[in-house]
Amino acid sequence: MAAPPSRARADYDYLIKLLLIGDSGVGKSCLLLRFSDGSFTTSFITTIGIDFKIRTIELDGKRIKLQIWDTAGQERFRTITTAYYRGAMGILLVYDVTDESSFNNIRNWIRNIEQHASDNVNKVLVGNKADMDESKRSAKTNLNVEEVFFSIARDIKQRLADSDARVEPNAIKIGQQDQADGSAANAQKAGCCG
Repeated sequence: MAAPPSRARADYDYLIKLLLIGDSGVGKSCLLLRFSDGSFTTSFITTIGIDFKIRTIELDGKRIKLQIWDTAGQERFRTITTAYYRGAMGILLVYDVTDESSFNNIRNWIRNIEQHASDNVNKVLVGNKADMDESKRSAKTNLNVEEVFFSIARDIKQRLADSDARVEPNAIKIGQQDQADGSAANAQKAGCCG
């Protein structure tokens, strides 16, 4: 027995996979912790490989389960983290507003997306550490953290709803045949599958 489609489960209407990418130290993990747990820590621990959190939100009358993957920004983990691009429905490109090089490196991160992610992936650019003074880490004030996650989730939900509503004109449906081609289909069926 096949599992029901991901959007047909009882505890949520949509499952959305998001990916946080950007240079090491820009605050990806702090953003995720702030959004998923509502907490903030000043300690800095480098993400090893990849980590994730789940949060279910209510959006436009639908329950959206967000699976948010937090990637390591260090070069040595790129082969691991790029494997997660393909399944992502949305990507948050994070840079540190106090570190110009992290912003300049966004070009490289976009190239990674172009190489490894789906063509229709939603993207959003996130400037982090707007509250920064030299001794503190960001996502501290929770400024627009909720809004950025809700915004990309809303865009993806709309894209998924639009694609569900669209009927593919060239789709082939197994087990159904066109009434006009009934005799040709039956002849072909007898010839190939006996």
